[in-house]
Amino acid sequence: MKARTGSLLGAAAVLIALAGSGGYYVGTRGHASGPAATPVAAGAATAGDAVKPAKKLLYYRNPMGLPDTSPTPKKDPMGMDYIPVYEGGDTDEAATPGQVVISPQKVQKLGVRVEAAKRRVLAQTVRAAGRVEPDERGLTTIAPKFEGYVERLHVNVTGQSVAKGQPLLEAYSPELVSAQREYVIAAQGVTALKDAGSQAQAGMQQLAQSSLLRLKNWDISDEQINALRNSGATQRTLTFRSPVNGIVMERKAVQGMRFMPGEMLYQVADLSRVWVIADVFEQDLAAVKSGAKAQVSINAYPDKAFSGVVTYVYPTLKPETRTVPVRVELANPGLLIKPGMFAQVELQGGARAAVVTVPLSALIDSGTRQLVLVQVKPGHFEPREVKTGARNDDAIEIISGVQEGEAVVVAANFLIDAESNLKAAVGGFAAPPQAATSAPVAASSGHQAHGKVEEIDSTSGTVSMAHGPIPSLKWPAMTMEFKAANAALLQGLKPGAVVDFEFVERAPGEWVITHIGK
Repeated sequence: MKARTGSLLGAAAVLIALAGSGGYYVGTRGHASGPAATPVAAGAATAGDAVKPAKKLLYYRNPMGLPDTSPTPKKDPMGMDYIPVYEGGDTDEAATPGQVVISPQKVQKLGVRVEAAKRRVLAQTVRAAGRVEPDERGLTTIAPKFEGYVERLHVNVTGQSVAKGQPLLEAYSPELVSAQREYVIAAQGVTALKDAGSQAQAGMQQLAQSSLLRLKNWDISDEQINALRNSGATQRTLTFRSPVNGIVMERKAVQGMRFMPGEMLYQVADLSRVWVIADVFEQDLAAVKSGAKAQVSINAYPDKAFSGVVTYVYPTLKPETRTVPVRVELANPGLLIKPGMFAQVELQGGARAAVVTVPLSALIDSGTRQLVLVQVKPGHFEPREVKTGARNDDAIEIISGVQEGEAVVVAANFLIDAESNLKAAVGGFAAPPQAATSAPVAASSGHQAHGKVEEIDSTSGTVSMAHGPIPSLKWPAMTMEFKAANAALLQGLKPGAVVDFEFVERAPGEWVITHIGK
């Protein structure tokens, strides 16, 4: 028994020795053959390749998100390379922390459009409501400088048009009759004493001059004075004439009434030019300067535009409305514009230095902060908080947050928000650096449904769907109208088609389809 056990132990020792020598041989072979050998590493790499197969290239897409694809590599008109798109919707680009990642299919489907921030002179337009008033320089008041009575009215209607020199009224005044007689007597005395001594002549001439000056101070015309001097007959009444061409804005003269010195009998206005007093809000006042061009529109004439010029910015502010009156002067051809009319005024702000601007549609204003989505590279969007300045109808100044030349999203911002959980991305870029460990994944926040196309309206871009229950919204089966995110979704779609579709809520009660598949 002992002999048998010993033979077994000997055989085992021989096997161990052979195994050791074989290992040493393999090891030395490995060192001799160099780096090409390491079988474990090679085996691991081979296994890894088997687990992760190569992605299948589908096509190349436009780098600016336009609906244009190519089966082969190419460049766009700007010289940018088309982006390869692989099976499953992935590109060869890696996500970056703090960015929103949208697959190329989603970018094309949502109709995302970008535009570069550019530096330009931002012509600001200030809009204000105003009212039409007469040009104060064209207002004339007819007020006698003596006491009298209205003997006869030639113009007795308010609003009547009068010409310069046209008779307005005839007035009787005992003082006027007396002054005329004094002048006639003095003029006759000067003639009678022409052969008398110089002292007598000088005294009579002074009396005549005093009487003449009194009549002129009462606004008696030279024509009437000459007639009085030539005829020597005093006139019982004096005719008051209009000193300007205009419209009778106010008439207080009444047949037979007594008037006192300085009492207004008529007010005549020249309305060939008028003022528009616009109420400009306090925050817009810095953009308004004297001499700026203005466009005035009147509700009574919606097809007409009147051009004017800012002639004065008033030095006071109305505390109840926080507005400052601004005077706009403009011509009034045909007297179409009436005092008292309401007007809408557009004032062109003064020229400023060139600033960085983006389209207004690029701005996402939450009320507490203002954001812009910057396309870092195709499919990768970075939310940036910006500080804004002046704005006009289509652009806004970016004081900080975006640099000139950076591409910002100007269309489909709301759909990117719905598609990619933008709030999480914004929170990630605003959080401390250590908190942002990975990029937010483009997680869809849309709802899936199955339904039948009932009706399509290509003009409005809407489609009526009879869909089944939607668990994500706890909706029962019903028929309702959806809006298509872009016109391409409706191409080839016909009533009666049974489809699977995905939609989001763009605004309260507004449901937008972002994907349709059979």
